[in-house]
Amino acid sequence: MSDEKKPEGKVEPKADQTPAEEAKQKNESPLEKAADEIGELTPEASSHETPLSADVQAAVDRAAENQAADPAAQTTSEPSDAPAAELAERAPIADAANSSEAAQTTDTASDAPKSDDAAQAAEPAAEVKASDAAAERAAARAARLAARAAAEPTGEPASAATATPAPAAAGDDEKAAKAQAAAEARAARASARAKTESAEPDAPKVPSPNQPLLDRLVAILKADVGEDAVVDAFINERDAHRPYVVIHSSRWPQAALTLRDHEELRCDYLRNLSGVDQETHLEVAYHLLSLTHKQEYCVKVKTDREQPSIPSVALTWPTADWNEREVYDLLGIDFPGHPNLVRIMMPDDWVGHPLRKDYEPLDPEV
Repeated sequence: MSDEKKPEGKVEPKADQTPAEEAKQKNESPLEKAADEIGELTPEASSHETPLSADVQAAVDRAAENQAADPAAQTTSEPSDAPAAELAERAPIADAANSSEAAQTTDTASDAPKSDDAAQAAEPAAEVKASDAAAERAAARAARLAARAAAEPTGEPASAATATPAPAAAGDDEKAAKAQAAAEARAARASARAKTESAEPDAPKVPSPNQPLLDRLVAILKADVGEDAVVDAFINERDAHRPYVVIHSSRWPQAALTLRDHEELRCDYLRNLSGVDQETHLEVAYHLLSLTHKQEYCVKVKTDREQPSIPSVALTWPTADWNEREVYDLLGIDFPGHPNLVRIMMPDDWVGHPLRKDYEPLDPEV
């Protein structure tokens, strides 16, 4: 058998055809021939007169044969090309399906009132359940309040203490109970503090390892500056047992020179200084370091809030230059003797000092 393809559009004549049928076969198009076998052409198919290729013609032939053998196999949703007899056979089936759907719709419509009745019957049950739950919650609140009242001696008759309050006042009673509990807790803490203060004093405290260092610092300052130079002295245990001294502001310039130049102190480096608003007064803390003896000290100088002023030590320790300007800018402490005491952070026309606790800005949004 030859594998050559047949010329497109050419149809082989059948052996049992007459000459008239053979001539007709040559003149009619493949679509007309297919129409003769499977029925009339649709308008869409009639508009195409172009001869089909051999492959397409073979597919058309196979489709025609399959449809002739089993008309029920056609499932396309396009306009049907099946014979009228086939459509007539399908009509009873479609009518049966339509009647079944209509019956189903009727049943659904008849069931709708039943479901509405069931929903209406369920609504009272739901309302009853909600009211029961609200009653249970109210009873629970009343029980808690009654138990709390029984636990607290109020001096009232038992019947009044155990009376069930109205649900509307339950919230107010609960707030009152919380306030009373808070007051009792405060009273208990105050009582505990009073007992601690009235108790016997503890054993003597172990001296700090830096206590001798503090004692020597105080002795040097009193000897070189004056007896009134040191206002207070203590060990700050939270700050690694650092020695702290409070110097009178009028004695501060001379005390600064002693701290820097004394052979046993040699506080030649000012690590930093910071201003603090203590509400009753203002103060400046100076953190000093002796690079020679590897010792650290802290010196505090206090001043009045109304006219705060502390002598400058910028010429003794250059670190104090900008730090004193910052304290002046944010707390308003004056440093007489500073070479250039002007604001360093806020604008020159800024009103007030932002780090003071009584500071009130002109513009709250700034």
